[in-house]
Amino acid sequence: MKNQTNKAIAFLLMLCMLALLTICAGAEKEHKSRSSARSMALYEPSSGRFIFESNINEKLPMASTTKIMTALIALEECDLNEDITVPPEATGIEGSSIYLKAGDRVNMLDLIYSLLLGSANDAATLLALKISGDIPSFATLMNKKAAELGLRDTCFQNPHGLDADGHYTTAHDLAILSAHALLNPEFKRITSTYKYSFALGDEVRTVVNHNKLLKSCDGCIGVKTGYTKKSGRCLVSSAERDGIQLIAVTLDCPDDWREHKELFDFGFNLLESYSLSDLTNTEYTLPLIGAEGDSVTVRAEATKSYVCYKDTEELTTRIYLPGYITAPKKKGDTVGYIEVYLGEGPLDKIEIKIIENIEEKKNKNPFSILFN
Repeated sequence: MKNQTNKAIAFLLMLCMLALLTICAGAEKEHKSRSSARSMALYEPSSGRFIFESNINEKLPMASTTKIMTALIALEECDLNEDITVPPEATGIEGSSIYLKAGDRVNMLDLIYSLLLGSANDAATLLALKISGDIPSFATLMNKKAAELGLRDTCFQNPHGLDADGHYTTAHDLAILSAHALLNPEFKRITSTYKYSFALGDEVRTVVNHNKLLKSCDGCIGVKTGYTKKSGRCLVSSAERDGIQLIAVTLDCPDDWREHKELFDFGFNLLESYSLSDLTNTEYTLPLIGAEGDSVTVRAEATKSYVCYKDTEELTTRIYLPGYITAPKKKGDTVGYIEVYLGEGPLDKIEIKIIENIEEKKNKNPFSILFN
């Protein structure tokens, strides 16, 4: 009887523990889904996957995060060493400013730093006028670029992000745009800069990056803040840790600094990165037929890395190589490949190439030996 009582008590205790674990798990899930943002995204660009998303396709005003596109176009279209003269149309623009005056001479690269760090609306206007001649033409160029990048729910009306009818984007599109912009080394270098000084006429101007995460979030490399009364607080940020890059986007988010830190911690704790050389050997020796030598080294490009979920996704490889190589062959010729799989699905295909020229063996005529 005593044993039965003890078993019953143990069973009840087990049920209580299971109930407590269920409650805790539910609370954790609720905490992760609770947010002050109207729209939120966490994007891993190497795989093109959204690690976390909340209302990411709602079209919303984006304030000065608009300047990501403005800067990208300027970096692609302009001579960064050029000095340009400020026209009256680029002065007196409302909001953040470097207080350009008509007739000032200003360097193009200094303008882009002012645009991305100080969020200067007059710098944005001047860049638009320089590139396209007027604001509507520059907006057309921005929208053309957006279409090229596959941003289907984005429309630009100006280069700075001040409120305008029909000026909107989504957290999804901002993440894709920012991933593309960060592929530009100059853009990445500028947005990760905390403070920048430059000469403007007889004065020295200093712009300080509005992004507080550069000083408070491990691995942060930018990207852009934004705010108007209509849009609320907007923020695009990126961070790199342990070979993984993540991009976080929040639109209309009163507590964006905290939200982005939590997003990054969540994402980096969830993911891990492998290089090709972590997954398999990338250099092989194959026998030669009809060549001066006996063997040749072939190699796969090992600089690629792959990001997957910890403990829940497995990366594997399959190697396809011939049994031998016949001469002649040139350095860089493809002789095989490595297939990378995520689970059962193919993820990537890496070519294996010869790293040196292979000359065909010169067979001597046996009769020529007798007469030489």
